[in-house]
Amino acid sequence: MRALQEQKLERLGSNRTINVDVRILAATNRDLKAMVAEGRFRADLYFRLNVFPLKVPPLRERREDIPLLTCHFVQKYAQRMGRRIDKISTAVLDALTNYDWPGNIRELQNVIERSVVLSHGSELQFAMPEINRTAMPVIPPQGASNVCDIERARILQVLKESRGLVGGANGAGARLGLKRTTLQSRMRKFHIARLYE
Repeated sequence: MRALQEQKLERLGSNRTINVDVRILAATNRDLKAMVAEGRFRADLYFRLNVFPLKVPPLRERREDIPLLTCHFVQKYAQRMGRRIDKISTAVLDALTNYDWPGNIRELQNVIERSVVLSHGSELQFAMPEINRTAMPVIPPQGASNVCDIERARILQVLKESRGLVGGANGAGARLGLKRTTLQSRMRKFHIARLYE
């Protein structure tokens, strides 16, 4: 506590004070403020730790990140296992985007790793059998090797399927689990015009 408050400490058994210049990073998935109110967490420690709080929303509250994270984890595990997986069906990406992920990013990471292990060939074979696999796979352009190429290919494919409609219930944004404005921003980033109007 003294190290946090005054940036000083004394080693156990020593009477010499040492000045320290450190920052403490603490992470939790619990509501510490509520725990303090219930008497289950020390208030003095909470107020010393709560100098600059950062709230990272759970994956279910930022579904637009799921396709990017999926592509990243697929590349990571495929490379680790010496495999080449460059196709992910829209059905798989839609299922991943619509799932609530109670285990957050670690659960997504584990599901993708298991899927890569079970995949044969260049298309990701999703490890949850209830997924509808009728959608066409996302095939990045020749030579595509990074997450941006895969995401761009997916956006183009979904725009084609939605006949260029970006917003609305049947638009590409809804199919991708993105807000209309977020999709438009990504289209600008990837230099995608509304080709399918």
